[in-house]
Amino acid sequence: MSFLTHVECTVCGHRHDAKRLLTVCERCSQMLAARYDLERLAAHVSKDALRGRPPGMYRFRELTPLDDGEEPVTLGEGGTPLLPLPRLAAQLGLRHVLAKDEGQNPTGTFKARGLGMAITRARTLGARGFVIPSAGNAGGAAAVYAARCGLPCAVIVPRGTPPAAVAEALIAGAHVFTVEGSIATAGKIVAEVAPQVGWFDLSTLKEPYRLEGKKTMGLELAEQLGWTMPDLLVYPTGGGTGLVGIAKAYEELRAMGWLAGALPRFVSVQAEGCAPVVKAWREGAETTSPWASPVTHAAGLRVPSPFAGRQMLGVIRESKGEALAVSETAIRQAQRLLARVDGVWTAPEAAATVAALIQLKDRGALAADARIVLVLTGSGIKNEPPPLPPPVDLTGSDDDIVARVQQVLTR
Repeated sequence: MSFLTHVECTVCGHRHDAKRLLTVCERCSQMLAARYDLERLAAHVSKDALRGRPPGMYRFRELTPLDDGEEPVTLGEGGTPLLPLPRLAAQLGLRHVLAKDEGQNPTGTFKARGLGMAITRARTLGARGFVIPSAGNAGGAAAVYAARCGLPCAVIVPRGTPPAAVAEALIAGAHVFTVEGSIATAGKIVAEVAPQVGWFDLSTLKEPYRLEGKKTMGLELAEQLGWTMPDLLVYPTGGGTGLVGIAKAYEELRAMGWLAGALPRFVSVQAEGCAPVVKAWREGAETTSPWASPVTHAAGLRVPSPFAGRQMLGVIRESKGEALAVSETAIRQAQRLLARVDGVWTAPEAAATVAALIQLKDRGALAADARIVLVLTGSGIKNEPPPLPPPVDLTGSDDDIVARVQQVLTR
């Protein structure tokens, strides 16, 4: 049973018909969001009913925009683990640090959730193909899910996008174009090309359903934490869909009576070389302004002009959170630290959350017993690794080789 009632503008409140293929608000061109009959939903579904369902994001089907009987375009996304990080926590003098490991999604990042949902709904509502600007992983995910449902896809990425993300899109049969500039440059091209070729524009938060896929991270976190919320949620922020989506999930669950209490403090983490949200938050601005000359090796954070700047700042302020910028060196060091102490090889964007956690701890902004969740948005295996020492080369006789190994391991 579907409980979706309409799609609403997050700024002017104008209602839109959810049976139409939608992009942005037809009145003010701002971000749209799906709305549900939460009272009726709570009367029909219980938390206990979820226990017998298989893992994955569609275990929360009633809180998604799927029509009655609509089959999702899926590769098994969602159901990612919430991993304790005991050794990292101990090193920082903390007791409860947890990681939502989105690198275990089918495409290796959380983008699988959003693009799976967006493409599902767009296909159902009549889309004939897809065009997407991407800093990397979103383009690959869009290509994979488009292939899954048999529709064409075009991906436009900045030059210098991680090769694995480009290869993912190409292998899935997408048309891939590279362009000088940032994802904002790619977005301008998509905005012109999509209507001309009659394909659907999948740009971040310029359609309402990618948000609903990312929202399922918050639904899963609530269930994994025994229907409670953490004290602090640290999120690496580029386009910001997940940040806004997790907050939306918590608000809906609170309205249903499944969660109680205040929202966790949301900490938005950006790179020092591209930090429009941090700048706007520090200045008390209502929304973000374009960041000139964005530079960071964490491609997913290289988003100079996020469409949902207003909404992200609202989440941060309403939750009494903050926005932090971390350096390139801190990101690389955090990536190696997390792998070394807790065995999690995560993407540089995700490692930025560890760098931010260290920054917060160093300035005395964390209580030792705070329950903290880091959202690790992708696997490190899709990115070039940070500088590493070379392996020890073994040559010589068997005795020489054994002696050399023993020397290295016991020194």
